[in-house]
Amino acid sequence: MVLTPQGLRFLGRLVPCSIGRAGITAEKREGDHATPAGRHRVTGLWYRPDRLTRPAPWARAIGPGDLWCDDPDHAAYNRHARAPLTASHERLRRADPLYDLILTTDWNAAAVPGRGSAIFLHQWRRPGYGTEGCIAFARRDLLWIARRAAPGTPILVR
Repeated sequence: MVLTPQGLRFLGRLVPCSIGRAGITAEKREGDHATPAGRHRVTGLWYRPDRLTRPAPWARAIGPGDLWCDDPDHAAYNRHARAPLTASHERLRRADPLYDLILTTDWNAAAVPGRGSAIFLHQWRRPGYGTEGCIAFARRDLLWIARRAAPGTPILVR
């Protein structure tokens, strides 16, 4: 996968997408609303089984207690966690459809405090609507990507 100004190139296709509302940065920080530049990899695939069929054999179901910790001072920073969690976090099971399907990445896999967390590929709100730093797609395009991506698939963000 290669992120270009026109969209995400993957398997010979150009897929429209949205990125962080602050653009792309080489100096990613927690909460800066920017998509981190670099070479990343797909690390996980999560889906809502009450809303979608399993998109690939390796996909994991999102349950009511699934969270992603975004508290730089917590041991679970930038990791999947389970409720209850008193530290700051995002719920993976949301009321809206944005996280019905998520591809997680290895951004800040070392969990360096403040370098940013939860850089996902997920569904967009609408075309051109900036994200918190993730890369977002129309649902049909995200499903197409999820069915073809595998653990370790590279994502190049320039």
